[in-house]
Amino acid sequence: MATAYAFVAPAVTLLVVLVGYPFLLALYLSASDAVVGDMGRFVGLGQFARLLRQEIFQQTLRNTGIYTTTAVVAKVVLGMALALVLAGLGRHRLPGSRLIRAAILLPWIVPTALSTVAWKWMFEPQFSVINWVLVRLGAIAYVSDLQWLGEAHLARAAVIIVNVWRGIPFFAINLLAGLLSIPDDLYEAAETDGATAFTRFWLITVPLLRPVLATVVLFSLIMTISDFNIVYVLTRGGPINSTHLLATLAHQTGLITGEIGRGAATSLFMLPFLMVIVFYQMRLMRRKWEW
Repeated sequence: MATAYAFVAPAVTLLVVLVGYPFLLALYLSASDAVVGDMGRFVGLGQFARLLRQEIFQQTLRNTGIYTTTAVVAKVVLGMALALVLAGLGRHRLPGSRLIRAAILLPWIVPTALSTVAWKWMFEPQFSVINWVLVRLGAIAYVSDLQWLGEAHLARAAVIIVNVWRGIPFFAINLLAGLLSIPDDLYEAAETDGATAFTRFWLITVPLLRPVLATVVLFSLIMTISDFNIVYVLTRGGPINSTHLLATLAHQTGLITGEIGRGAATSLFMLPFLMVIVFYQMRLMRRKWEW
């Protein structure tokens, strides 16, 4: 028994030092009025009540909800469409299908900060390739007509577009693995019975993909709610705080203005939502699916 504890001790020590202590410290800071250089005094839930009264925090909560909902729904739809196309290429054994699958993973592989810098250039008003294409198509008169990162609604759309572009490969590859595991016999039997393509998709593909889809959506919700890099590199929360998420607002409040207690409370405001998501995710992972 002593030998077993000796083997487990290093892992437990690392867990306590690197995870447990920072988490407990963050809990204390979130319930205090600490600033840089001063641990402050304990104020309890008053810190969270103060946050809820602030307009910038209310706007950030709305931004986080819109950002997460829109991005995850778009990634589900587009990821499913891309997975169906890739599955079709694989079933017909078209040349280059494996190369296409590898190329599709590029947005997921490239470091987020690097790809977001490239998107920032594409959203730049004077040299934007997006605006240049829209001018050529006649959708706008001048390249400077659309200030992607200068107007609130366009800036929100821009950060969502980048998140969707980066997340589609994650959905597509996971859903593709689920699609390839569905026996072809089911589709052949349904086709023999006269089922249309939509009927086969709705009554065979969707139910059999439900376990994979549920897990992927839950993972994506966690990653999207806690997203930081895309917004920080692209807009830094602007213009006029219109794209701030909880993570970027916590960074601005805690590290830039020095109000560590309020920054910790802002970041931990996500904790109950993430715990609920993780709880349902664990239940789904343990559930035995039957069709």
